[in-house]
Amino acid sequence: MLPPVLQKNDKKARALILVFSFVVFAAVVLLTRVKLDVDLGFDPHVFATANAVINFIVTILLIAGFVTVKKGNYQLHKKIMMTAMVLSVLFLVSYISHHLFAGETKFGDLNHDGLISDEEKAAGGSLRMIYYVILITHIPLAGIILPFILFTAYRAMIAEWPKHKKLARITWPIWLYVAITGVLVYLLISPYY
Repeated sequence: MLPPVLQKNDKKARALILVFSFVVFAAVVLLTRVKLDVDLGFDPHVFATANAVINFIVTILLIAGFVTVKKGNYQLHKKIMMTAMVLSVLFLVSYISHHLFAGETKFGDLNHDGLISDEEKAAGGSLRMIYYVILITHIPLAGIILPFILFTAYRAMIAEWPKHKKLARITWPIWLYVAITGVLVYLLISPYY
């Protein structure tokens, strides 16, 4: 196991993690409801593509992190997981940027009028239901995963390995699911951009 890189201060860490998680959640909720009509000089849906690529890379990193920790390569595991966290921050910036500049896209809205006609619903077929099932599970889990990630990382940084491992058993599968479904959501919604 690795030595601690932070001094234990559960009270301060808990407060910082919860405040940071709340601020990020509030920013996402508020900022994704705003659309700025600004000509960026490029298609703002490039941010959505970046999000999907980042989620794909995070998926690979999470699997690699799992494999490396099982093999006892803790130093590599730490580097992989920190990279996944940094990429997740980039994802967040890109996600907010996409919603700020591209606005909301509705599944099946072929004519981009913001309304889904019966013909557009029919054209979406069974993929429409699949999309919404994935989205309905993806959104709340994406909304709650941040404090779990931060608490798990904190336990690692103070070298409380039993607590880190216990939290990681909850955090890792949820984070992996969010990353995978993020890619699926993009693949399903991108034809309507």
